[in-house]
Amino acid sequence: MVEIGADSVFLDIGAKSEGRIERAQLLDKEGNLKVKVGDKLRATVASVSGDGIQLVVAIGKGGIDTQSLELALQSGVPVEATVTKAVKAGLEVELGSVRAFCPASQVDLGFAQDLERFVGTKQFFKVIEIRDGGRSVIVSRKAVLKDERENQAKAVRERLVVGAELEGIVQTIQPYGAFIDLGGIEGMVHISELGHGRVDKIADVIKIGETVKVRVLAVEPRGTSPTDLKISLSMKSADQSTESAPSAAVEQVLPGKVGQVTNFGVFVDTEIGRGLVPTSELGLPPNADPKRAFPVGKDVEVVVLGRGGGEGKLRFSIQGVAAAEERSAFKTFAKEAKKGAGGGKGLGSLGDLMKDLQGKLPDAKPAQTREGAGEAKPAATRRRA
Repeated sequence: MVEIGADSVFLDIGAKSEGRIERAQLLDKEGNLKVKVGDKLRATVASVSGDGIQLVVAIGKGGIDTQSLELALQSGVPVEATVTKAVKAGLEVELGSVRAFCPASQVDLGFAQDLERFVGTKQFFKVIEIRDGGRSVIVSRKAVLKDERENQAKAVRERLVVGAELEGIVQTIQPYGAFIDLGGIEGMVHISELGHGRVDKIADVIKIGETVKVRVLAVEPRGTSPTDLKISLSMKSADQSTESAPSAAVEQVLPGKVGQVTNFGVFVDTEIGRGLVPTSELGLPPNADPKRAFPVGKDVEVVVLGRGGGEGKLRFSIQGVAAAEERSAFKTFAKEAKKGAGGGKGLGSLGDLMKDLQGKLPDAKPAQTREGAGEAKPAATRRRA
């Protein structure tokens, strides 16, 4: 876009002359211009004449004729129309002097339950079929919405980096997590990422249709499309300080549950929070698949290695659990033994136990001789024998 005039906006399209778009086509609902000099625009050539190259981004601001409809059909340019009537099968619309029909399946992205709410409103449609020389025209509002959603998705995709904070709308809730619409792209918040405390029921925390703030944990491609992504999100506060986080003693062994498996390790949820078990601490043989060994939801035990990184994130180990338990048991035994031997008050933990048992056992009977009769000989006599 190179110039904005009172009635027209001019664009450099790489031709000898500039392209021109009516200013009215670029106004929002409040009448404000949506673009500025330097912006790039996608437009369709409507006509080429001595007056220059006429471009359009939408058809319907002026009169609509058969030629305009054919242009809209071939180019995919949206057509502005007024909804005049709602019927069971869809919506009847007027495009200037032309009547058209929008099937119910083409009204919205999903199922449009209340068609009456569109009556009397102006909407943009794409022409998808023209019959009988323009006397029968089929249009789609859904196609326009899909284009808008894809454009939004491309803009959101540029901001989808690990650590980015975004706003989204809760679309669906499942027992294991909630799906969030980020604006054309959907991500999931696992139940363990809904808050710093334990969450048993997702519906107690968020509701469908609610706007929430989320933080991007991971972005993985899922298909060939640049917007076909697997996005892991978190609703935990990004600025929570490590001082307010639950304390984690190094060497502490904790029960946990696998919350997420990545190509660099496994995230485990425990009573003190979520922590990462690096691949090297999983205790798996070379080339083993962590996703098969540690599926999401599996109960595991981990030992705390400490907190690392700038955010003080928890780091765990699974292969080190047995060794940590052995060290803990040895420390406990050594401590008890030292306590028992200290100050000359006892014989140690084993001696204390025997001393306690001595007074509780019944009186010993006289030992019998090997022959099974008579009284036992004194110890000295037995030695001489």
